[in-house]
Amino acid sequence: MKVIIFGATGMIGQGVIKECLNDPEVEIVLSVGRSSTGLRHEKLREVIHRDLQNLSTIEESLAGYDACFFCLGITSVGMTEPEYKHVTYDITLAVAQTLVKMNAGMTFIYVSGAGTDSTEQGRSMWARVKGKTENALLRLPFKATYMLRPAYIQPMNGIVPRIRWYRLVYAAMGMFYPLLKVIFPKYVTTTEILGRVMITIAKQGANKPVLESGDLNRILDCKINNKGAV
Repeated sequence: MKVIIFGATGMIGQGVIKECLNDPEVEIVLSVGRSSTGLRHEKLREVIHRDLQNLSTIEESLAGYDACFFCLGITSVGMTEPEYKHVTYDITLAVAQTLVKMNAGMTFIYVSGAGTDSTEQGRSMWARVKGKTENALLRLPFKATYMLRPAYIQPMNGIVPRIRWYRLVYAAMGMFYPLLKVIFPKYVTTTEILGRVMITIAKQGANKPVLESGDLNRILDCKINNKGAV
C-alpha cells in the first residue's frame, strides 16, 4: 500500500507517519507539507510545498497512491470563522479535489474531532466548519472516505506537540492517561492507536463513514482479535 500524509509534522501526523514506516504492508510513504519531517527512512518521500491550496505544480507526484491520511489541522482559539474556515475547509477541499482527480481508487481518511456538527447549523464555530468540511469530503468520488472523530489523544513514543501550551497540557495530562483510559475508555486514545487504526481502515475499510472516538479503539481491538473491520 502506498500512502500520502498531509500534516506529518503535527502531533497526530507524527504518530501516523511512524506507524506507516513501521508497517511492513505500507510500501511508500509520501509526506506533503510546508516543512520537512526531519525523518530519514527508505520508504519515506517528501514534497515541500508552501501553497497547499494550489497543488497544480506538484500534482503529478501525487498520482499512484492508495490512501491519504489527512492530519493537517489547527486550533480555532483566537481565530475568526473566515480564518479558521480557510485552513480547515478551503485547504482540505483543495487537496482532496486534486487527489481524487489523480487517484480515483484512493481511500481518503480525514482526522476531524469529537463534537463535529454534521448539520453545519450549531452554535460552535469550529464544529460547524468541521461539519461542513466532512460533508464536502463525503461527496467526493473517492473509492472510500472516512471521517475520524477522536476526543482526547495522548502523544506517545516521544512525540511532542509543536505549540508550547499544548506541550504543557499534554505533559500534565499524560500523568493521568492510565486513569482516563479506565474511566473514559470511549473518549481517550493515543497517537499510536490512531495511526494503526488509520492504516487498518485504509487496508480493510470500516462499516460506516463517520467514526466516533469509541469506534476507533474498537477497530484496533477487532484487528488484534481477528474479528474483521468495525
